[in-house]
Amino acid sequence: MALDDTNALTRTEVILSAARRVTVLTGAGISTAAGIPDFRGPNGVWTKNPAAEKSSTLRHYLADEEVRRAAWEGRLAWFARAPQPTRAHRALVRLEERGQLRAMITQNVDGLHLAAGHSPSLVHEVHGSILRSRCWSCGERRDMRDVLTRVTAATPDPRCESCGGILKSDTILFGESLDGAVIDEAMAAAQECDLFVAIGTTLSVYPVANCIPRARDAGARVVIINGSETDMDHLADEVIRGDIEFIVPAMCGE
Repeated sequence: MALDDTNALTRTEVILSAARRVTVLTGAGISTAAGIPDFRGPNGVWTKNPAAEKSSTLRHYLADEEVRRAAWEGRLAWFARAPQPTRAHRALVRLEERGQLRAMITQNVDGLHLAAGHSPSLVHEVHGSILRSRCWSCGERRDMRDVLTRVTAATPDPRCESCGGILKSDTILFGESLDGAVIDEAMAAAQECDLFVAIGTTLSVYPVANCIPRARDAGARVVIINGSETDMDHLADEVIRGDIEFIVPAMCGE
């Protein structure tokens, strides 16, 4: 079913039409229609291949060359698929075009909000981006495609060309600290909006999940759109369950 409650969608459209400072938080659920699987769902990357979780754990990644080689193979495969923004990604750009969008916070590392057309200054990638590489030693960042060119040229575990350090994607691995500045921006966006919309996330990962109570405590309305229950449903003014590819464009008037 595309939508469990048509009345909830209608009420959300009314709330959105009156909002002037909208902050949106997105999770993996908005990108599955682009062919990007989530991690822990029934068809998730780690569900199907538990060993793949090692590539997302910092201590394994730094210590084991085979884990790094597997991670680079996965990055090659990801870029070969060339995921594109979905209807939901593109619909959210309308909020920016109408001058309503305060911020776009995303737990995703796929860069699809930027590809859809959002201004970089409004997008806060709390878990980083697969589109960049980062040296663990010197911190140098480069376009990921430049590094993948070396991987395809028989360098299965490339090192930093500046210092020789281990390279990884510019994403946050388990055991790695989040960027405090990005988190501060996300929390400020939650506190300074009049409508907070969470899309495609179970709201179980912290500190980002704290955006919901922060927004509510600051007086914002809260809408949660997801295919299943979330940990914050009890704090929402409206909860809409169903197909994100249908709900988000409809909410945005498309």
